[in-house]
Amino acid sequence: MSDRLINLAAEGGPERAFLVAVDSAASESLWDVSDSLAELASLATTAGATVVGSLSQRLPTPTANLYIGKGRANELALRHTDGEFDVLIVDDELSPSQQRNLEETVDARVIDRTALILDIFAQHAHTREGQLQVELAQLEYRLPRLVGLRNSLSRLGGGSRGATGGVGGAIGARGPGETKLEIDRRRVRSRIAELNRELEGVRRSRATQRQQRAAQAIPVVAVVGYTNAGKSTLFNALTSAATLVENKLFATLDPTTRHLTLPSHQEVLLTDTVGFIQKLPTSLVAAFRATLEEVTEADILLEVVDVTHENAVEQNQTVNDVLEELGAAEKPRVTALNKIDLLADPSLVDMSIYPNAVCVSAAQHTNLDALMGKIADVIISGMVRIRVLLPYDRGDLVELFHRRGQVNRQDAQSEGTLVTGLLPRTFVGVFAPFRAAPEYSGRRRSVRPAPDVADADAQPASAVADED
Repeated sequence: MSDRLINLAAEGGPERAFLVAVDSAASESLWDVSDSLAELASLATTAGATVVGSLSQRLPTPTANLYIGKGRANELALRHTDGEFDVLIVDDELSPSQQRNLEETVDARVIDRTALILDIFAQHAHTREGQLQVELAQLEYRLPRLVGLRNSLSRLGGGSRGATGGVGGAIGARGPGETKLEIDRRRVRSRIAELNRELEGVRRSRATQRQQRAAQAIPVVAVVGYTNAGKSTLFNALTSAATLVENKLFATLDPTTRHLTLPSHQEVLLTDTVGFIQKLPTSLVAAFRATLEEVTEADILLEVVDVTHENAVEQNQTVNDVLEELGAAEKPRVTALNKIDLLADPSLVDMSIYPNAVCVSAAQHTNLDALMGKIADVIISGMVRIRVLLPYDRGDLVELFHRRGQVNRQDAQSEGTLVTGLLPRTFVGVFAPFRAAPEYSGRRRSVRPAPDVADADAQPASAVADED
């Protein structure tokens, strides 16, 4: 059993990787090719490789047969012959023919960005759900590449489980089932169908859990953001949880949910989710649908942005693009501009481009109360105003009002407890039988008297305003 997560392709050390990218004139990406290659280097390092060099080639579009030009491919072949690198990593997803042709030309194993990300996910998937989702994504990625993979797989040998619990083997070849040389399309399709059935059960289970949470009307706040922006650190700081925190890309795969009480006494459920990245593989988004539904079903998104990163704006746009793909871009959002403790002057941060932004340091627990206050404000903006007279033998409803809503005023009356405040719409029906007449202040109201709380048109929190 090996204690490494990669093959010792070179004696005494990990695989040496050379990175390649095409700077396409037709690309609409905000990312500069040098920044994208730097991120690819981080991914390769996370996978366990040693990056020994990189190059980019400016082309109108990647070539159909080799991705890069023939001259560049021949140059890489000479470098590989001279022993400069063991594996070539490409900063885009290759077609099966591009990968096969490039491998034949360079005479080296070629891994594209998608395979690299899937490989990292294979290392970090420790729960049954995570492993199922990663296996599905890997098999769907490899299905059209089975013919081209046979030769390269025969050179690799099987993977082994590392001492840290991850999956061993060569980069891009880790994960379930891929080392069986004689696997055929029929068996892969059969396994994909089996995984989809198992994951459908996972989705049903998560849907049941969400229904139970919805019945309690506890707002769900999903923590989203670019990978390594500090999501798990912030999650732990807010909830005192013990979610894995590492300075690595995709250190957290499986969603974790914890209870959080805001300074306003409002209860919420905070869910930490998988980080996003540019060029996120479509197969991964589809395979991780059960996990990403925690984002699509959340009431509020808490986006974490690493303001110290030189590509913070590009990372934010990538998050927006992924949320758009998931159909969650229009959800109410609070932005935590993280790692301000690393800035010489945090006041220079432009907060105007981020919705409901608060500068914080998750590591130093700076401004967390202000962040929770902003979350409370966003929650309150979606509530309705209500005034109820609760009998003294219904103390449970008084306690429920405090836990699920915001109490603006509470008075003891002869008939019971008079409570005025804000509640989620889902609780309006519960309190409808105890509706009290609105208090008359002697001033004109800018809106009509509050409707019956049993009515679906109960006033939103922002609807009532006194006039002089």
